[in-house]
Amino acid sequence: MVHRGDTDARARRILLTLGVVFVAFNLRPALTSVGPLTSSIRGDLGLSNVAIGLLTTLPLLVFGLLALLAPKMGYRYGNERVIFAGLLVLLLGILIRSVSLISALFFGTLLVGVGIALGNVLLPGVIKERYPEKVGWMTSVYSTAMTAFAAVGSGFSIPLAVNLNLGWQGALAFWWVLAGIAAILWLPQCRFSGRQPSLSQKQVSSGSSLWRSPLAWQVTGYMGLQSFGFYTTVAWFPTMLHDRGLHVADAGWLLSLALIIGIPATFIAPVLADRLKDQRVLAAGIGGIYGAGYLVLLLGDRYSLSLVSAVLVGLGQGASVSLSFAFFGLRAATARQAAELSGMAQSAGYLLAAIGPFLIGWLFDRTQSWTLPLIVLTGACLLLMLSGWGAGRDRQVSPVTEG
Repeated sequence: MVHRGDTDARARRILLTLGVVFVAFNLRPALTSVGPLTSSIRGDLGLSNVAIGLLTTLPLLVFGLLALLAPKMGYRYGNERVIFAGLLVLLLGILIRSVSLISALFFGTLLVGVGIALGNVLLPGVIKERYPEKVGWMTSVYSTAMTAFAAVGSGFSIPLAVNLNLGWQGALAFWWVLAGIAAILWLPQCRFSGRQPSLSQKQVSSGSSLWRSPLAWQVTGYMGLQSFGFYTTVAWFPTMLHDRGLHVADAGWLLSLALIIGIPATFIAPVLADRLKDQRVLAAGIGGIYGAGYLVLLLGDRYSLSLVSAVLVGLGQGASVSLSFAFFGLRAATARQAAELSGMAQSAGYLLAAIGPFLIGWLFDRTQSWTLPLIVLTGACLLLMLSGWGAGRDRQVSPVTEG
């Protein structure tokens, strides 16, 4: 006989899982939908290339700067309530930036960055607290949802703008629907206090102590280096392939292939991590696959090599992003500590990611060759392997458990 209490608990768990998935749906498409529309935005508003570059970099800077503040907000008001507020800010930003004014475009983009940053940082803490026995599984679920809709956001922009005659304004505004659904589904979670009981210093480290933890810095390094690779690849991979002789359509298709191939890798990596007591080999192996993808491009410009490169980069990219999120829960003792580690890692990670596309572009401008940029990207993957070897140790970041 099924008790009513069991039925209610199951319904609450299903609603929470749906909420997590829909929050994750909103963490990328408002960003990835901009790239295909930049030519239309630039032509309509008369923006320079520098301004367009700032438009795409601004959210990453917001991510990095707000990541340190978000855990404090979550601890004071509850992670669930702050995520809900972030969804409302995201919705407002999406609507504002769809207005044909330069000021509205940039202010709305700023709000979009704020809203997404709150979800980015605090969702791992919610996973740690509400799914303590299924951290890897739920990290797989939400990171896969996030990655899949990153591709959806990019792929739907042109059909929305051109095929449905919505223009770039309507194509950008479309995503308020998704944010609105997520806010409605997440609203019941605001009743959850999310407050942690008082813990002694021996049980959990404070946020400030994380900055003195070698393990926390290794997790931060893994997060930062995979972010550097992701945003640099999205910005420059098609151009690299086009300059090596591929048709522009083929180059764009190979980037899409890389993103699609990365989706199953995104799901599998945290599930494997949760089943392994020690994730060092997994983390280092993913970095090696990622680096091999860039290394292949140094071997020649044949289409077959470009195809192999796209597959390897996609696998490494998808697996490393979800594993970096899984580390926040696996290496933390509590939900609060997971949020603090998430904030530390994402602060440094997204600031590094913001530098990546500019650095690679600058190196190409100086050398007029993709050889040095590819060597730098391969070297970044080597560092990803090293940081993953440290971050994958079966330890936690509090001084007592780490030492």
